[in-house]
Amino acid sequence: MILLTSSSGFFQCTNKLFVSEHTTGLQIKEFARKNAANALSVANMVMGISSILCSLNGHHHAACWLVLIGYLLDLADGAVARRLDACSPLGAKLDDFADFTTFGIATSLFLRTPDLLDNILCMCYVMCVFVRLCFFSSGIPFMYCGLPCTYSSALLASASLLLSDNMAMLRVITVTMILFMISQNFYPHDRVLESQAWKKAVYAGGVIMVFCSSFPTACVYYLLWSVSYMLFPTFLWSSKV
Repeated sequence: MILLTSSSGFFQCTNKLFVSEHTTGLQIKEFARKNAANALSVANMVMGISSILCSLNGHHHAACWLVLIGYLLDLADGAVARRLDACSPLGAKLDDFADFTTFGIATSLFLRTPDLLDNILCMCYVMCVFVRLCFFSSGIPFMYCGLPCTYSSALLASASLLLSDNMAMLRVITVTMILFMISQNFYPHDRVLESQAWKKAVYAGGVIMVFCSSFPTACVYYLLWSVSYMLFPTFLWSSKV
């Protein structure tokens, strides 16, 4: 009788243990589902902070490269959130903070020189990105009002790598990006990973370029990608899920 009671208690404890492990596993999976997109936003912010530190320490090429990686992460986080049905107010705030860090502050430092006018231009660019992130809504579904700062940043990072010794040209490009960002033109939501196969191929090409290609080739690739979105937003990049 004692042996039977002991065996029954052992099986009950084992069953509870398995149930507890199963519940813990489900909780971990649910946590991962809800925070996968947030992790990409945090990674984007880390790229931005790292780029800022590289710029301040004179590592210009690394700073630009990190912004381009942040560009890829930003295009992915929204797609992952929608795919996993994990959109949340926290995710939206993290995305905005990451975008401001990477595509605002970090990108503006590409123009940093001892010249006062260049520093004023840096501040104007940062404030323009801030305004874009606060008032980007066009009131039209799946459309932005003004050029998204993600693309202006990718274009500036690419141009900065190719034209690092030509500050006059970089200033002209920066002013142009500011004008496009505050314009009243409409640009489609860039759901690259949720659209046609060729757009996914463009994204995959961007990943290959930034990690496996020489920097002039990668810069030209990102430059063409950004310019095509800027000049042909509806014709080429309208979201067709």
